[in-house]
Amino acid sequence: MCSTLSGLKEQILVFAAGFDAGELAPSELDEALSCAGAIEKAASTIGALIAARLAKVGKAGTARRQAARRLAQASGTSLRDAEEAIEAAEKMASQPDLEAAARQGKLSRAQVGIVSAVAGANPAAVGALVDKAVVGTLSELAGEAARARAAGIDPAKRHEELRRARSLRSYTDSFGLWHLHAQGLPEQGAKIMAALQPTTDRLFGQARRQGERELPEAYAFDALVELATSAGGGEPPAEVAFRVDVEALFRGYPADGEVMEVAGLGPVSSQAVKDLLEHGTPFLKAILTRGADVVGVAHLGRRPNSHQASALDWLYPTCAAQGCGVRTDWCETDHRKPWAETHFTLLALLDRLCRAHHKMKTHEGWALVEGVGKRPFVPPSDPRHPRFGRRSDGGAGPP
Repeated sequence: MCSTLSGLKEQILVFAAGFDAGELAPSELDEALSCAGAIEKAASTIGALIAARLAKVGKAGTARRQAARRLAQASGTSLRDAEEAIEAAEKMASQPDLEAAARQGKLSRAQVGIVSAVAGANPAAVGALVDKAVVGTLSELAGEAARARAAGIDPAKRHEELRRARSLRSYTDSFGLWHLHAQGLPEQGAKIMAALQPTTDRLFGQARRQGERELPEAYAFDALVELATSAGGGEPPAEVAFRVDVEALFRGYPADGEVMEVAGLGPVSSQAVKDLLEHGTPFLKAILTRGADVVGVAHLGRRPNSHQASALDWLYPTCAAQGCGVRTDWCETDHRKPWAETHFTLLALLDRLCRAHHKMKTHEGWALVEGVGKRPFVPPSDPRHPRFGRRSDGGAGPP
């Protein structure tokens, strides 16, 4: 077995030494990238399985730590990542769907870790999560995994687990950059992000007026520094959106399959929703749903015409284009049919697209296929393009 691995390594190294991406035809690039990704994912799975075996046969008491150090050194990852990879590899023995997908090069080490962490609380969800991992982004998978885990744990117990897991740590990397990592209850995270958003928007607007252009994340960091070192700018708080299934809202707690969560951040306890409804700011809003359908928007604030934006916040926590994970904070509301032609705004004819996909739609004719939520984004020649079918408003589309 080891000689086979050695032979594979030599073949890959020889291929890599002579590889020239410039020799690939444009039509071959996507397939080549998929092949390289599958090789990398399969190799990381093999490494994790080997490290798990090393942890099992090593000296009791120190074997696991030593195996993690060896894996981190061999793969060039952090010790924490290596420990999580070993834990996921050990769990795969009881998760055949997950193990098969990982061995086939369909899942990265990060994806395997997310899915395996759900198995103990909700083993029935593993198959669906594997399917989601293959077609979705890592952030989308994490969101689905959080929902699946929440469904398999008593809400009160889950709330306490999350509360106890709260932490904040900082460090400086080898490049000299300072890092801050915080984790805690989703509803508390929503308050923090809501407090940051107005200052971020103000700083972004100031920079644009001065002709400066940086990543949105840069202005968010500047907002954090400003709020942490001063009394803030006195802006009104940003809105916090909750998604709540109608029946759960009236009952006071979610039953099987029902949802209570901060839109875009994940599940919260029924007590958290109750507390915010009773003591929250007037900028709290709730998106009422029944399953996957939005059935209404409840506003506790003073904005009477924001129900469409609230529904879009839930329908599109990220760009509507399948495979794009750009958060809705930095997306643009897109009219499927130009407003200049219709002179009305209808929720059924609205999407959220990131700047890159919106530019492709506007200038190159690309479009989302018909439907709601995340879906394929196709060129004008694709037979699924709306111009070959019917418009969302029921009228006949172009030939």
